[in-house]
Amino acid sequence: MRAFGFVPMTMILMILLAMFAWVVPASAQGDPANDPPPHLKIELVAETTTPKAGSTINLALDTRPQPGWHGYWQNPGDAGFPAKFAWTLPNGVGAGAPRYPAPQQLVVAGLMNYVFEQPYAVIVPLTVPEGLAAGSSLPIKLHLQYLVCTKTLCVPEQADLSAVLTVGDGRPDPARAAQFAQWMRVLPQPLGSQATYQAQGGALRIAIPYPAGAAGKGAYFYPITADAIDYAEPQKIARDGDRLVITTKGKGAPGPIQGVLGVDGHALALTADRGVVPAPAASVGGGGWSTALLAFLGAVLGGLILNVMPCVFPILSLKALSLARAGGDERAARHEALAYAAGAIAVCFALGVVILTLRAGGSAVGWAFQLQNPHVVILLLLLTVAIALNLAGVFEVPVPGFVNRAAGAGGAFVTGALAAFVATPCAGPFMATSLGAALILPWPAALAIFIGLGFGLALPFLLLGYLPALRKRLPRPGAWMDTLRRILSIPMWLTAVALAWVLGKEAGVNAMALGLLASLGAAIVFWVAGRRQARGLSFGAVAVVLLIVVAGASAWLIRVQPAEAKVTSAGEESFSEARLAQLRAQGRPVFAYFTADWCLTCKVNERVAIDTDAVRASFKTKNIAVLVGDWTNGDPALGRFIEAHNRAGVPLYIYYPAGGGEPRILPQVLSPSLLEEL
Repeated sequence: MRAFGFVPMTMILMILLAMFAWVVPASAQGDPANDPPPHLKIELVAETTTPKAGSTINLALDTRPQPGWHGYWQNPGDAGFPAKFAWTLPNGVGAGAPRYPAPQQLVVAGLMNYVFEQPYAVIVPLTVPEGLAAGSSLPIKLHLQYLVCTKTLCVPEQADLSAVLTVGDGRPDPARAAQFAQWMRVLPQPLGSQATYQAQGGALRIAIPYPAGAAGKGAYFYPITADAIDYAEPQKIARDGDRLVITTKGKGAPGPIQGVLGVDGHALALTADRGVVPAPAASVGGGGWSTALLAFLGAVLGGLILNVMPCVFPILSLKALSLARAGGDERAARHEALAYAAGAIAVCFALGVVILTLRAGGSAVGWAFQLQNPHVVILLLLLTVAIALNLAGVFEVPVPGFVNRAAGAGGAFVTGALAAFVATPCAGPFMATSLGAALILPWPAALAIFIGLGFGLALPFLLLGYLPALRKRLPRPGAWMDTLRRILSIPMWLTAVALAWVLGKEAGVNAMALGLLASLGAAIVFWVAGRRQARGLSFGAVAVVLLIVVAGASAWLIRVQPAEAKVTSAGEESFSEARLAQLRAQGRPVFAYFTADWCLTCKVNERVAIDTDAVRASFKTKNIAVLVGDWTNGDPALGRFIEAHNRAGVPLYIYYPAGGGEPRILPQVLSPSLLEEL
């Protein structure tokens, strides 16, 4: 609490006198006939004077302060008192909680006050019971006690307000309709998304979902929950992707914090629950550029590692074999490497644009978001089957002439694009942090990170194209290359099996059967087209049309089934923020992990590190609760929680120690020993 030495004695005496005057009975406050007019002129106004039985109407306290005076918000701040409502209502009629517009800030002698210096209206819902006969009289009375102040003087006042309503047809009063519309328009609107706060070392960070495309001008958090923050402490506002992070001095709020966010000329009502709110990254400029550079380098390294994934490695190997077959044509090798890189970078850049655009619109999407849609999964399944058949030698990819001219190196551009697209189910080391940074940095830096991912994916082939010494280390061309190419089709078939399984998990066994049937149809078309190519003919326009029909029909026929409750292993529970808060309140340690059926890294970690007898026994011995968040179908609540930890997608592993200690985000690649040590 601030020492009295910082507050003028007149302010202290003013507040004490106001408190004393409030508790004095009304009869002892003088002769009303000789009292001066109130400093807040208040009128009780009904939305309609003829409410319908069984309906709810709005009452407004139309309040007009005298010049130089102000009334107080529902949380007055460091000084002042909220108004007290005492209703006298007919039987069955109920008055709800008053709704205030957002206040203004007034600092007097270092004290923050939340006040109204201009005309305003408090809205109160009034419920009329059913069964009342038309014409029934409903006398409404309100005794209101409130405090009104200037910057140097406070006066407690009271008002007796009344209105007489008559049960009728419920039609709004035409003379008041426009005024009520204006009053309702400035009331705080529900945010619609869950905010999160973290109290640490006396500081309080509140993360509030807010579209990245909005200006965010004049943001300020007005707390309704009393003593949650130090009211007079400055509030620092930072952008964190599609969130605003407010940092100020806290007072150790034990539970949810309610409040109003004033921003961009409107007000949003919200509730923030306890959670994890990482410090927002610096804006690009100064130290922010170093953050962006590190994220870019991490994306390059993460893209490089993607090349060893089973869905990408066969494509890279095939292109390496094509360089070996091409011989020593330096110019052709460089052109092909550039075209491959251009294709990979173009797809990663396009995915980045789509992700950032959707997030600016308020969607909680991240890397591989498209795999949450079974229509996309079935198309990716058909694409993977096509690649596997191509590697197996069933057909050769026909490349249109305009692609050859644009890419400058045959099908290398298309191949690079395919490599990037089929790599989306994977997320390896270094990618999580980099892509998480892409969601909170300004869009130019964010897009640079996605470009870095594509560059890392294409880097091995670029090195082969530009370094003749590396190409010389490739085996000499021979018949063995055709055998190796067919062997490389096996990882692609395994990828197709995995995608069919994901399709079944997302949309049911009927969808899986449809995917397999569509794959069979596409395989027949590819086989017939391959036979034509073996006779020296073209792939065939009819074959292209049939493939488009198969793909379009299969995607159209998919029906997304309602999400089913996921069956978790013994000792596991489905994740929810409420359950996490409950376990933490009990003082239990918690291991929370977030996964998806289409995430290869997730499934490997679960098989190798999480679902082992030793780890399960260790968790049971140490009474560690295990919460599982399944993001297969893109649960928005999980998406917001994941992005709150600066992650663009799964996997995400968090350990919450016993006793409410600070959570620890674990690496993306787990080992049994790491989990056992928890």
